[in-house]
Amino acid sequence: MYQYTEFDKQFVRQRAAQYRDQLERNLSGELLDDEFKPLRLQNGWYVQRHAPMLRVAVPYGELTSPQLRALATIARDYDRGYGHFTTRQNLQYNWIPLDRSADVMDVLAAVNMHGIQTSGNCIRNITSDALAGIAPDEIVDPRPYCELLRQWSTLHPEFAFLPRKFKIAVTGAREDRAAIAWHDVGLRLLKNDAGEIGFKVLVGGGMGRTPVIGTTIREFLPWQQILVFIEAIVRVYNRYGRRDNMYKARIKILVKAEGQKFIDAVNAEFVNILENDEGGRAHLLPQAELDRVAQSFTVPAGVQAEAEAAPQNLDAPKAYARWLERNVHGHRLSGYRAVTLSLKRSGQAPGDATADQMDLAADIADRFSHGELRVTHDQNLVLPWVRQADLQAVWQAAHDASFATPNIGLLTDMIACPGGDFCALANARSIPIAEEITQRFAEIDELYDIGDIDLHISGCINSCGHHHSGHIGILGVDKDGKEWYQISLGGSDGSVISGNSFAGKVIGPSFAADEVTDVIEAVIETYQASRAANELFIDTVKRIGLDPFKTSANAVRRSTALAHA
Repeated sequence: MYQYTEFDKQFVRQRAAQYRDQLERNLSGELLDDEFKPLRLQNGWYVQRHAPMLRVAVPYGELTSPQLRALATIARDYDRGYGHFTTRQNLQYNWIPLDRSADVMDVLAAVNMHGIQTSGNCIRNITSDALAGIAPDEIVDPRPYCELLRQWSTLHPEFAFLPRKFKIAVTGAREDRAAIAWHDVGLRLLKNDAGEIGFKVLVGGGMGRTPVIGTTIREFLPWQQILVFIEAIVRVYNRYGRRDNMYKARIKILVKAEGQKFIDAVNAEFVNILENDEGGRAHLLPQAELDRVAQSFTVPAGVQAEAEAAPQNLDAPKAYARWLERNVHGHRLSGYRAVTLSLKRSGQAPGDATADQMDLAADIADRFSHGELRVTHDQNLVLPWVRQADLQAVWQAAHDASFATPNIGLLTDMIACPGGDFCALANARSIPIAEEITQRFAEIDELYDIGDIDLHISGCINSCGHHHSGHIGILGVDKDGKEWYQISLGGSDGSVISGNSFAGKVIGPSFAADEVTDVIEAVIETYQASRAANELFIDTVKRIGLDPFKTSANAVRRSTALAHA
């Protein structure tokens, strides 16, 4: 993991002190709320439906056990005892009083954490593959490049007030576990025939009201030029992006509207920066700087390849065998595995963890993963350095801490935003819908029979739950002040299971809240009746089309209407 230098530590502490001064002036009336708003947003503080919300940056998803314990302390001492891990690999709190917010910033700074640029119209937290550095299919470890991008973009004076928020995702593996095509800029590390490292660059992906898959504008860009090229992209966006309409302000709208003209403008700006490199403005990355940062991303001391362990205890519980199948993943080092700690279980919102659970996860990481964890795009936690010989002990510890639900990749391993229970933007609640689906499909044998499905739930069109990319997507909408939900099928985030990235298609008018789980069940039953041998849900949808699913969903609506007649 990246090791903060004294400069980094001082920077974060000074930022926390600066925020404290701003908060005190706001609370005293010296700094008006409208003046304070952009300052708190730059530090990750929103004002939501019921209380302030803090979004804590977890750059490219990497956490240490001391950091997780600090997050637990904040949940316990300043919030209502829990936090919410997001699809952006961050953590959110929903109940911290604003007058205590500066104290929270100090707690974060003490463990080299902050909320800088987790909100506002700037370059947000850089996200990546939760298996970066350990995945068997990895071509290049993306983490050093993510860190260089983070350092370059943090408080960049030219990009502090963009037309709209700006998100970058990076992967270095054959399988895209970072959903790069759905981001403002998506970067894929690869090697050319000569063995040189470079980036495939996608621009203009995004969800929201207009789901758009990113456009490839460079098939291979030498890694040394990546900061220059992204600077060119963001400059063009900053210059020409719309500021008159927030719904049309994202870069995806500009790319879609201008097409080749946008690409030409980026290439021209790229050449302009390179040819006018006065005082090092071009930001070409030197090998020495990459090497300096890469030193933080070596294998932990004491970790080395081992012989594969003997088969696991045949007398172990069936739940353990299922956990091995679903929650344990391959590793580039022989004798090691990555393990997912599931944050999906009945009684808690997807992605939520209590303060006690955070402490327990930190303890497990200390015992079995050299004090390191990862936050996943799917709102779970990963232990990246688990010895194969320790798997049964890890399972027992995870089971005791309620992290051992063997459902990774299955229907109940869903993505969901906080929705209307917390968010001021939401049209409908996500959490009750997620809970009802989890309870309906609680039988693990049934989940295994259904197989791999990505279910994503958003409480509004802003798509924080990534409903567009779900094999099954659920979107909350408002109809005359009541909660209704659109159902879409066939979306993809770009993973191996999903295939290429694309947006799902809505299957008819929206459904009332009390119909949604019945509709999901009807969709699943249609799949089970129609699938070929060993055919996945997403492949059945592609093969037979949407009409059979529309028919079964509409039958639920008719049944509900008759029941209410």
